[in-house]
Amino acid sequence: MPRTDEPSADEPSAGEHGAGEHGAGERGVEELFRTRYLEMVRLAGLLGADDPEDIAQEAFIRLMRRRLPEPQAALGYLRAIVVNLTRNRHRHLRVVRMRTPAAVAEGSSEQAAILREDHREVIAALAGLPARRREAIVLRFWLDLQEREIAAAMGVSAGTVKSHVSRGMAELTRALKSLSDQEAQA
Repeated sequence: MPRTDEPSADEPSAGEHGAGEHGAGERGVEELFRTRYLEMVRLAGLLGADDPEDIAQEAFIRLMRRRLPEPQAALGYLRAIVVNLTRNRHRHLRVVRMRTPAAVAEGSSEQAAILREDHREVIAALAGLPARRREAIVLRFWLDLQEREIAAAMGVSAGTVKSHVSRGMAELTRALKSLSDQEAQA
């Protein structure tokens, strides 16, 4: 009978879990977690997630399970996971809200920190955008990604990214101008 405390021939050992051909690599994911976790929490928060910490944690779990052909693609894949998980969470919440009475949602500590920043108006205007435009703008201007990287994260073409960014920026400009006009009148 084989010993259960040793990995079988087709299971990677703890030191090799996910390394090289097996995926992003446990050590690589650990390093990525240390250096990019807060960035992924903030990304999820800016995309409108009600639970950005959970989204970021789930994204890292999925990255560890994924077998990536190129370990250097891990960061791009991680961003795509965060975008997709946030989008899926929005869909789920829309269905839940349709079936239950509206309740006051409590924000996470990360969302509270974001709200205390000097850019409340921009964040409020950003939250008013359609989800895809908001995603494109956050990925472009907050993460400073190239159009092709945004397209990969969102699963759309570069032309669609250009359109979302352009239209989203026009909407943001109108919303912020309207807000400043209201403040000027007050």
